[in-house]
Amino acid sequence: MDPAPESVATGPRRLLLPDIDATRDLAASLAPLARRGDVIGLVGPLGAGKTTFARSFIGALGGTDLVPSPTWSLVEQHATGAGDVWHFDLHRLERADDVWELGLEDALADGITLIEWPEIVERLLPPARLTLRLDHAGTGRTVTLEPGATWGSRLQEVARDG
Repeated sequence: MDPAPESVATGPRRLLLPDIDATRDLAASLAPLARRGDVIGLVGPLGAGKTTFARSFIGALGGTDLVPSPTWSLVEQHATGAGDVWHFDLHRLERADDVWELGLEDALADGITLIEWPEIVERLLPPARLTLRLDHAGTGRTVTLEPGATWGSRLQEVARDG
């Protein structure tokens, strides 16, 4: 029996993001594909576009409030038309297990979770997550989409566009 489309996995896909608008467009194209319980990890050096992606993603889902960077608060929760989006920035987290005090359990159960610097808590995250690896590329960026099992079929159209 063939696996259900949900479980179809695809390998990593690399896309060129020539400018900040391309990063925003990618976020806007991925946002409607997200579901409650999804985790999206945003990996990359400082200035690679992680927060820009997160702000655009939240805005595309109808988040109407300001989308501040959670650099100092470590987590911000945003109400959207698709449910709550939890935006974590774990760059300053001292110990991986401290993430539970920030509400990760609630985020994983009820919301869509965006995590900047997910490598810090990787062992605590579900394997079915989507990871975006953003890197500097001249004046633009590249992004490598690494889909977990439930993301493979959802990303097929996005990956074809790149």
